[in-house]
Amino acid sequence: MMWVLIVSELAVFSAGLLAFLAVRLADPAGFAAAQDQLHRVSAGINTAVLVTSGWFAARAVSDTEARRNRAARWNLLAAGLLGIVFLILKGVEYADAAAKGLGTETHAFFTFYYLLTGFHAAHVVAGVIVLALVAIRLKPDQVEAGAQFWHMVDLVWVILFPIIYLLR
Repeated sequence: MMWVLIVSELAVFSAGLLAFLAVRLADPAGFAAAQDQLHRVSAGINTAVLVTSGWFAARAVSDTEARRNRAARWNLLAAGLLGIVFLILKGVEYADAAAKGLGTETHAFFTFYYLLTGFHAAHVVAGVIVLALVAIRLKPDQVEAGAQFWHMVDLVWVILFPIIYLLR
């Protein structure tokens, strides 16, 4: 069932990214100017944060299979805490954009930016909750399913980051 959820979520994100890229074709200069107002360094740090959290989630799966329950819980906790770090950095980025008056009405770029990154942030919140729940029960199949969801969240960000923040 987790794979059905993951594939459907990837399809939704793909549709959003394709729409973003299609609209960008009509106004590349406007999209580039809007993109220049984003925090690329913060987004790059967030990329490292999520990739590292994915590593902790993968270690938790291995630890659970090897019956190293304490290590598995610590790895799940580390992955979840890094998810929270991601959300804090994203919140700072949103607050700065709002302080600059950059909202969904400012430009089509920002409509997609908030839609795609906000939807992703909602998945990070869900993933942090899932990681916490599987850390409590610590059954190998549930830890693996939670890690699979978390890896999907990582994958989506690894695709969103270059398209939204770097692509010219």
